[in-house]
Amino acid sequence: MKGILGKKLGMTQVFTPEGNVIAVTVIEAGPCVVLQKKDQENDGYEAVQLGFSDKKEKRATKPEIGHAKKADSAPKRYVREIRGITIGEYEVGQQLKADLFAEGEFVDVTGISKGKGFQGNIKRWGQTRGPMAHGSRYHRGPGSMGSIQANRVPKGKRLPGHMGHETITIQNLEVVRVDAERNVLLIKGSIPGPKNSFVKVKLTVKK
Repeated sequence: MKGILGKKLGMTQVFTPEGNVIAVTVIEAGPCVVLQKKDQENDGYEAVQLGFSDKKEKRATKPEIGHAKKADSAPKRYVREIRGITIGEYEVGQQLKADLFAEGEFVDVTGISKGKGFQGNIKRWGQTRGPMAHGSRYHRGPGSMGSIQANRVPKGKRLPGHMGHETITIQNLEVVRVDAERNVLLIKGSIPGPKNSFVKVKLTVKK
């Protein structure tokens, strides 16, 4: 297992040698700094903690500043752990870049989806509207709330509420191209989140 943190820059397309067009997502992958190594003895599991994108010290807390200084680094805006790796291959303060991956490898990408705010049933759950005649009195409402005697909303009832801004992982995405000079990965397909949002890229668990 291996992984890296990055930022989604947007989407574009590339041409294969056969002339086919592939839609790809452009990810600025690294440079990431190894902030901490977690082992079985001290933490109960093995993982490597990575940090990406420098943060101004005046915007960071004292614990964040002290934690980053152990790795001779500035505080980071995006900090995540990569599990299931051999921690002996990494050292605190080491930098990871886009050339960690190679063309043809398959990865899982985790990001936070776009927030849609408070939405109704039709947009949030894909339900259909009622008759639009003036006398129907039911157009875009959530429908029946169940028995009045029960005096409660049935568990799992699909109602209006907060939509989006959820952690989502898209699996088995192919690395189409690696640009080591610019620290950029071109990954086939779309990934969660808006432009300039942070993502975690790691080797897929299903192949």
